[in-house]
Amino acid sequence: MGAMAQIRDGFQSRLGFVLAAAGAAVGLGNIWGFPTQAANHGGGAFLLVYFIVIFLLALPALYTELYLGHSAQANPVVALRNACSEQSKKMGAAAGYIGLSGAIVMLSFYSIVAGWMIAYSIEPVARFFGATAVADFLNSDTTLRNFIFTPIILILTAGIILQGVKSGIETWSRRLMPMLLLLLIGLIGYIATLDGAMAGFKAYLVPDFSKIMDPDLIIAAMGQAFFSLSLGVGCMMIYGSYLKPQENLPKLACSVALLDTSVAFLAGLLIIPAIFVAQQQGVEVFQDGKLIGEGRLIFAVLPELFATMGQVGLLVALCFFVLMSIASVTSTISSTEIPVAFLVESHGLERTKATWLVTLVVFVCSSVIIVNFDWLFGLVIMLFTQYQLPLMGLFYFITVGWMWRRGNKLLQVTSGPHYWFAQYVRFVCPILMTAVFLNVAFS
Repeated sequence: MGAMAQIRDGFQSRLGFVLAAAGAAVGLGNIWGFPTQAANHGGGAFLLVYFIVIFLLALPALYTELYLGHSAQANPVVALRNACSEQSKKMGAAAGYIGLSGAIVMLSFYSIVAGWMIAYSIEPVARFFGATAVADFLNSDTTLRNFIFTPIILILTAGIILQGVKSGIETWSRRLMPMLLLLLIGLIGYIATLDGAMAGFKAYLVPDFSKIMDPDLIIAAMGQAFFSLSLGVGCMMIYGSYLKPQENLPKLACSVALLDTSVAFLAGLLIIPAIFVAQQQGVEVFQDGKLIGEGRLIFAVLPELFATMGQVGLLVALCFFVLMSIASVTSTISSTEIPVAFLVESHGLERTKATWLVTLVVFVCSSVIIVNFDWLFGLVIMLFTQYQLPLMGLFYFITVGWMWRRGNKLLQVTSGPHYWFAQYVRFVCPILMTAVFLNVAFS
């Protein structure tokens, strides 16, 4: 094991880590989930509660997960097994395996959606060159399209993972994340010039304080904050384990949360004004006072809006879906790294073999979902987001707060801010997490 520890790849720079971890966290949840939740829960009021919740629940959870990985300098199965006492080692390892299978499940549906983003990115290019039949196919919701684009995403992801942490994950995160931010800001600037955008900014930024204590809003914000930082799968644990042993974790956790939250905030500044612009153009946006479903929003409302913009619309559509594709790839990378690292470290496989094996398994799972799309796709997403993520988050809090003694610096402090933080992780976080879970699971 000693020899392995020396050659374990890792992040070379803090910026590289922050961009990679934020990339793992910035996914479709931020860019399509967050604005929809905000629009349906009183705009500015939701924003305010969301920021509070990020601070109270998601940030400690992020820190806890990074801390577990960083202390173990190993993949989640090993990290959780080592963190648990002798009696509960099996439980720790089991939680690690649940996280691994969760990563595979997440990849199997996420890769399908990411494939759609790439198809939608190519569509305006095809339209521009007059290839209408191709454009219509790219826009169609067919099994064939899924079987073409899901493998494309899997191969793109594998290509990055094969290069390792430093040359693959870190290098690509440093390229893709700034591009994502530039596209996002550019699109906000353009949408802001259109008719109806101002009403959107107002709806998004001005809080309706009467809704602020609404339990639905608070729970929606807690759930969204937790999923937005992609906690509970082990992505952050594996990235934490690639940090150098002497890194300042609290500071890094804050940077990741800040960048992730900024992207979610910016996504709202883009999507909500865009919805109001679409409404101005006569596109149906609201049903029964609620925003049209999240999937429909990205794949129906916005493309209809882009279509009303003429030739410029093609460029705007291209930028938007390239943005979405980048957000999805930075997330598929981190989820793929979890099982790959496990196979490399715990089973001695070469990285190349491990990567292709994981990719193949995910492709098989994706294929099963594609073939049974109507009933399986929604079910898998629901089980994953409503049950697995909150329960794993709860388990991390309990592990760090209660079960893990040896090498756990959090439980050794007896006074000062660290002591209060440790007590907070032990007592308050599990209660908040349980509240989110019970509400989401049984509402």
